[in-house]
Amino acid sequence: MGTSATENKITVYRARKILTMNRMQPYATHVAIRDGRILSVGGEEQMRAFNISEIDNTFADKVLMPGLVEGHSHLYEGVAWLFVYIGYFDRRDPDGVLLPGLKSKEAIINRLIEAEQAMEGDEPLIAWGFDPLYFGSDRVTTDDLDKISPTRPVVILHASMHILNVNSMALKQAGIDRFTDVEGVARFANGEPNGELREFAAMFPVYRMIGDPFRTWGAHPKCLKMFGQIALNAGVTTATDLVNELHPEAVKQLSSLTAQADYPVRIVAAASGRTFGRDTQACVENIKNVSSYAHDKLHMGMIKLVIDGSIQGFTARLLWPGYHNGAPNGIWASFPPSELVDIIAEYHRAGVQMHIHTNGDEATEITLDALERALSLYPQFDHRHTLQHCQMATAAQFRRIAKLGLCVNLFSNHIFYWGDAHQAITLGPDRANNMNAAKTALQLGIPTAIHSDAPITPLSPLFIAWCAVNRTTATGTVLGEQERISIEQALYAITMGAAYTLHMDDQIGSIEVGKYADFCVLDQDPTTVEPMTLKDIKVLGTMVGRRLFECQ
Repeated sequence: MGTSATENKITVYRARKILTMNRMQPYATHVAIRDGRILSVGGEEQMRAFNISEIDNTFADKVLMPGLVEGHSHLYEGVAWLFVYIGYFDRRDPDGVLLPGLKSKEAIINRLIEAEQAMEGDEPLIAWGFDPLYFGSDRVTTDDLDKISPTRPVVILHASMHILNVNSMALKQAGIDRFTDVEGVARFANGEPNGELREFAAMFPVYRMIGDPFRTWGAHPKCLKMFGQIALNAGVTTATDLVNELHPEAVKQLSSLTAQADYPVRIVAAASGRTFGRDTQACVENIKNVSSYAHDKLHMGMIKLVIDGSIQGFTARLLWPGYHNGAPNGIWASFPPSELVDIIAEYHRAGVQMHIHTNGDEATEITLDALERALSLYPQFDHRHTLQHCQMATAAQFRRIAKLGLCVNLFSNHIFYWGDAHQAITLGPDRANNMNAAKTALQLGIPTAIHSDAPITPLSPLFIAWCAVNRTTATGTVLGEQERISIEQALYAITMGAAYTLHMDDQIGSIEVGKYADFCVLDQDPTTVEPMTLKDIKVLGTMVGRRLFECQ
């Protein structure tokens, strides 16, 4: 590709086609930029108003669209690659190397044994991406993980990030035993912990023991660089870190690193509501205190609350009839409903935008009750509170969402990765067919985004769009054909839809005058391909402001 445009100089780029995501001007062939912002969009004739003698043909045979926006991801997508990947599906690392998925529990154990034998010292062996739902009812316990090492702590994080499995040494060093009275500590029949720890309260002692890398290492230069490379390869120019502790020193480092000209993505960091618990005032003050570190490539000001867990981990909170296989209802991940009402009201009153994780329909229901009360007490225009995941919302709940002026960011990838299991095990066919109901949301006029929740699933908005358009599971089953959306709607959801949920639709998400010159460069026009080939379109690179980046 070409080089970056010189500051204060007007550069006009010609492309084979420009998809603007501006519904009043959906297509163009030329775009002019100055000072890293879009000056004009249209055809060659329109560009003559700027007395340009030469047009840059870097993109002459390529398709441009707005830089893709990932409205729900985590910087620990970059941290995860420091550890051992043991997921079921093939996955590419930041360098583009394909790591094969592991299709049996035995393959996982063998991979971990190999990794342990290559280690020196006594530091913990940490792995990620595990999901026992693919292996039937056979659960991993300390009996399995003690085979890897009886002396070294072994910690494996589930793909959902809501469950850990650990060996006996990890339990010992974390101080978890038969007398530990914490919800989420799974046990053998004799009352001893079996090594499975569900949700934050149960996992916390282990995270404390290993240094909580997935929550605190995101701003480390190596990890942040890996995150940036993954985002670039996916065509993403703005991505969230949707749970950030916002420790001042870490934010200072994050600010410095993202401000560098060669960093390829804008970061939007949301404060972790769990960090401050019930002390909402302290959280709001911390957000204000670190706001001085914000700049055009680092945005803050919102908060993330987590209400329940994961459906595939059986920790999401469900209304009747509960889990299809009869499993007990899930866990309130951070706060009981009685406390959540006041917490949501206090953040709303303070004017802080909330991004609220609700997977199960019971979690969605109590969240809607709390938001309805908050809006009644403290009416507020354009709050844009967003329900994240919101996977099991019913038609009635979507109507309430529309009435309350909320946004949704749906987890469309779940249909591919866990759709078969949801249909057969967790939810049954009826509710599985209605999961991540993007068409219902759009028909009701709800501002809608779709996301990856990376590293839970790979950061790849075009694949997310493919999931929402086709609703095809890993085995090829179409799950909920009635909730399919068009390619155009899906592309809007990963650009302007996501930008709107971040209160950044005036800066990113479309190719319009005044916005950042953030582009995704493609080899094909996604609006003209067959729906099943949408995920196969190749991302060639991105532009962020004035800087061009090539994919690896």
